Amino acid sequence: MNDPNPVQPPTPAAPPPVSPLPGVDARLPQEMALACEAAGAAKVARNTLSTFVLAVLAGAFIAFGAIFMTVTVSGAGDLPFGVTRLLGGLVFSLGLILVVIGGAELFTGDNLMVMAWAGGRIGAGALARVWAVVYVGNFIGAVGTAVLAVAAGHYLLGGGAVGKTALAVAAAKAALPWHQALFLGILCNVLVCLAVWLTFSARTVAGKVAVIVPPIAAFVAAGFEHSIANMYFLPFALLIEGVAEPAFWQAIGATRETYAALSVPAALGNLAAVTVGNMIGGGVLVGAVYWFVYLRRR
Repeated sequence: MNDPNPVQPPTPAAPPPVSPLPGVDARLPQEMALACEAAGAAKVARNTLSTFVLAVLAGAFIAFGAIFMTVTVSGAGDLPFGVTRLLGGLVFSLGLILVVIGGAELFTGDNLMVMAWAGGRIGAGALARVWAVVYVGNFIGAVGTAVLAVAAGHYLLGGGAVGKTALAVAAAKAALPWHQALFLGILCNVLVCLAVWLTFSARTVAGKVAVIVPPIAAFVAAGFEHSIANMYFLPFALLIEGVAEPAFWQAIGATRETYAALSVPAALGNLAAVTVGNMIGGGVLVGAVYWFVYLRRR
């Protein structure tokens, strides 16, 4: 007699999907877009105090990258111009590495939240709230680090070479015309947000570090303008102007008048122009474009 309820053999498991890039364990752009959109929604869901603390950390992390860069390029005048810029860019990438791997909220990278807003995952008010909290937190973290660095006498390193470099960097930024600072800010955050975008592809710490370094080194070497980095560079130099003793000015062969372009109004003007540029570069030219390509409803 036939068994009316025969035992069915188990269905064999479906084979795992084959990556179009054999041997490479990385998300492809469609998956990256979905992950970036989800990350933007998660940022809105986090409580404001936690977001603020993470933003303060990010401001300090970017300041650490700026400190590393300032020391590295100080006294490197014997090297070719491009090599010096490249070295500065390579070490400055420490800042974004700390932000991404250590976990922090950076205003320029958070411009990619435009993808979650365009996809309807978050509202405009929630987006503006996160951006405002993160921007203020970044400012406090960067300026606070500048205060600590001056209090520690960091600018006196190398017989004042570090302070001289910091003053020259900040004075050049403060002297930029508004429109030039704006466009340099746009170009900068295209590269910063591309670095953050690429981290959504990497699944390991080593992979994330590897994709962060080249875009960040490129923007620094090219002389583009990053608003959060400038929150350290400009206050650090202004503080040096305010507290440095005559011996420092003698050591570097300059006076306060040498850096007459560096003032609080000029610093604020630079920061405003660069911030707007960063938002256009990251939010529009990277975030909105990738949303349009991969996430819009056709």
